[in-house]
This record gives sequence, structure tokens and C-alpha cells, in this order.
Amino acid sequence: MFRAAAKGRDLQLDNAGVIGGNEVFQDRETGSQWQQSSLQAISGPLKGEHLELYPFLLTDWGEWHRLHPDTLVLKPLPGYADRIAERNEMIRQGLSGEGSAPPGVLRVDDRLKPKTMVLGLVVGGSDEAFPLTVLRQAHIINEEIGGQPVLVVHQPTSDTTTAFIARVKGTRLKFRAANADATELIDVQTKSRWNPYGDCISGAFKGSQLTSVILEPEYWFAWSEFHPDTKIYVATEPKPQAGPGMVN
Repeated sequence: MFRAAAKGRDLQLDNAGVIGGNEVFQDRETGSQWQQSSLQAISGPLKGEHLELYPFLLTDWGEWHRLHPDTLVLKPLPGYADRIAERNEMIRQGLSGEGSAPPGVLRVDDRLKPKTMVLGLVVGGSDEAFPLTVLRQAHIINEEIGGQPVLVVHQPTSDTTTAFIARVKGTRLKFRAANADATELIDVQTKSRWNPYGDCISGAFKGSQLTSVILEPEYWFAWSEFHPDTKIYVATEPKPQAGPGMVN
């Protein structure tokens, strides 16, 4: 999701086909074409300009409705409701990670299967991809990207994933889950409690808000094509707890 505006003017965009295995849009105002994954104008008067990502939350309806009970729902066009089951099956298959990259992909990175679903982050000029399968196991990730401390939170019940700069009032923080669903977090430094949306609900930092960063959901073939130097997050094995006969 992105802001459809560039150089101070609003844009209306239409699908203009596929280049490099990735969708391209054309704005009605200037005829410039925009690559979906890079958000860059690749031809036309606005060539070289970038669209800005718009903050959004990728979640399920239950979690969204809990957060926003008065939300409005876009009414489907006639006939669309009959296709929802088919579309849901396509989404389910897409999330399976199976299948090859589409024709025309310009660069193939075989570190992951092409249709592995990843959530990508760009922080401080550095790129990192978090495979959804890893997030479903890790739930809470403390990472450094582009010299910044980053927190990634995955709520397994709804597959909701959020990310933040893990710093408050100059203090770098690390977090752990306070429950199995990662609906509550505790920072290691002050033992303050936080919700998964970056709000401190009790403790020394109560009332503070972490700065959010935008995760980009992509298939691996698309993310790696436009972020060739990306790192892939790999979960580390937990350190064994000290017990009889063991020394930390």
C-alpha cells in the first residue's frame, strides 16, 4: 500500500502489465509507469521518482475488528462475493510457499524458494527479509538493521506482524513475550509491559510509543529481485537453561 502522489500532485494509477515478473502501474496524469515492488517510476516524466509506502496493518478480520469496532467495510461489487471462496483458496495456495517464479523475473536468488512469503524491512539503508514460517515460530525478534535496534512482533493467532525501532528516550530495548500469543511484551531493561502495537501499558515507560516501521509482505522472488543485497533472518536456537551439572 502506498500514497498515490508524487511531486505534490495526486495520482490515479491503472494496471499496465508486468515487467521483470512484477506488476507495473501507469498514472493517468503523466503516463509515467511505476514498478510495484520498488515503487519507482521506470519511465515517463516522473522517471526516477519514488512513491511513499503508506502505513498499514496486515491482519485478519477478527483482530482488525477488535482494534477498530466501528470500521467501515468496502461493499463488494456484484458477483464478487460468489468468488470469495475461490480467492481464499488462491491465497492459501500462495502462502504455501510452493511453485516457481513467474516468467520474466530478471534476477533469481535461490537462498529461499521463489514463493516463500517474506515480510521485508528497509531500515537505515539496509534490507532484511523475515520468512513467515520463521515468524510463526519465533513470535518476538530483536534484531539490528542499518545500525538501528529493531523489534518484530508476530501474533500467531491472527498472523498479525508489526515492527518498531526498539528505542525509547535514548534507551535501546530488547523484548520478550509475556504470553504464548505475543499479545503482551516485556522489555528486558525496565520490565515495562507493552502491547504488540508499540504502546507501553505499564512500568517505567508507561505512555510511551515505539516508532513503527513498515513491513512489506512479498514473495521471495519479488523481494530479492528488487533488494539484491537483502539479509535473511534465521532463527537462532535458544540457549539451554542451566540445570544440575550444567554451567552457564
